Amino acid sequence: MALHMLKIADGVSDLAELRELQKERKKERGVYAFYTRNMPKRQEEILDGGSVFWVVKGQIQARQKIKGFRPIVNRRGRPAVLVTFEAKLTPTHWHPHRPFRGWRYLEPKDAPKDTPKGAKAKGLPPKMEAELRELGLL
Repeated sequence: MALHMLKIADGVSDLAELRELQKERKKERGVYAFYTRNMPKRQEEILDGGSVFWVVKGQIQARQKIKGFRPIVNRRGRPAVLVTFEAKLTPTHWHPHRPFRGWRYLEPKDAPKDTPKGAKAKGLPPKMEAELRELGLL
C-alpha cells in the first residue's frame, strides 16, 4: 500500500491560492515541485502511488500524486531534494491537523478520502461553510 507525505501550505488561505502559487512556481522551476532538505527514507513506498496531502489553515484539504524525488544542490550549495508531483489538485474531506515543520509521513489509514466530484454543503452561505470547515464540523 502506498505511503503518503503531509505538507503545510504555509501562508496559503485556500485551495485557489494554492493552485495559483503552484502555477507561478512551475514557471520558475519547470515542474510542479517543492524542496526538502533530506531524501525520504521510505521513498519506494511513496512512489508506489503516494500523494502529498496539503494542510491549509489547519485542515488537510487536498492532495496531489507524487511523481518523483530528484537530488539537487540548492542556492546555498547544500544538498536538497526536489519532490515533484502532478498538477491535478484533488480536494479531500477536510481533516484538522496541528502545525509542524517540514513534512511528515502519512499512513494510508490516516489519509482523508477524496471529496466526491461536485460535492458541496447545500444551503449554507459560503462564509458559514468556511467557518464550519475550519472548526472541523463539515
